[in-house]
Amino acid sequence: MAGCHRLVLLLPLFLALAAAAAPGQGQGHDREASAVFIDAASHRYLRDQPADDQEASMSLNEVSAAISVLLGFAPPTSLPALSSSQLNKVLLPNPFDRPRAVFLVQIAGSDASADSFVSEASSTLKTRIEGANNAATGLTDKDELIIIHSDESLDHTGSDLLDSELSSLANWLEGSYQKSSGKLVIPLESGNSLTLLLHKEADLEFVSSLASLLKTTERAIQAHEDFSGVISPAELSVCHFTGIKALQDEYASTEIVKQGTEIVRRAVTKAFQSLDGAYKGKIVGLLMSTKESPSFLGSIIEAPSSLHISRRLEEASQTNGLLADEHATYQGHPSVFKCQD
Repeated sequence: MAGCHRLVLLLPLFLALAAAAAPGQGQGHDREASAVFIDAASHRYLRDQPADDQEASMSLNEVSAAISVLLGFAPPTSLPALSSSQLNKVLLPNPFDRPRAVFLVQIAGSDASADSFVSEASSTLKTRIEGANNAATGLTDKDELIIIHSDESLDHTGSDLLDSELSSLANWLEGSYQKSSGKLVIPLESGNSLTLLLHKEADLEFVSSLASLLKTTERAIQAHEDFSGVISPAELSVCHFTGIKALQDEYASTEIVKQGTEIVRRAVTKAFQSLDGAYKGKIVGLLMSTKESPSFLGSIIEAPSSLHISRRLEEASQTNGLLADEHATYQGHPSVFKCQD
């Protein structure tokens, strides 16, 4: 089935946010993280950036609650009144007009702030994240939520498939893939190009992260189209991006890291523009950047055993052919399925 995607239903969102902002336990140093909310081009869901944006900050719980509200759910009942007031500074006060779709990109291990990866032309609201306690969203396994998640690995099972992925990525970024030399060449705003050598581990990890971003975008659009006209669950698309850390570890603070940041900014811009068009403006982006690289970045797809597919969502999926035997196989738990090509 074309546009194959992995859907995780009714997953506790705090896993995703903790992965973005919290390092491993037992570390006593200050945690540094920042976030940028990106508004749709044709539909506003966020307030304007405060004039004193240098002082703007949110706790991880507040960021998590903001996502819950954007998805159309109530914030946690345990959210303090001060935090509720903070949400009112971020979100426009119309409870009947929420996008019910969020595109979350988590960049780990980067020294750059989140706004470095977002185009200045975008309508954004940026903030620091202070406090990395576990974030409870208030979501339950009764809420109808789809999470689209892609891993960062390129498919090495067949050289033809790998070449196809790299060619698609190069075309998306207006560059070129040179199969014979194993090079991915991506043009820069300066007129120069960044040449990534796929035999080098750091370069390959960076390319894999870019490929993951493209896959997540494509699968989110496909899932949105699959459920369109059948049922309208909330939709959260999540992409973990560690490629910048790989470049930083390998090349330190050299020009190549700056060039990589520029390319990520372009990729994020293109991804959100595609999603904005497919969702007809009913989506908000969120990019989070942290200096740490937690080991549990992938834990968002490890659904607890208490999760289940809601009956209405399952019946709608079957009606639309998403759970038909010839198109889907369950993997490990009934709340996780993967469409086959």
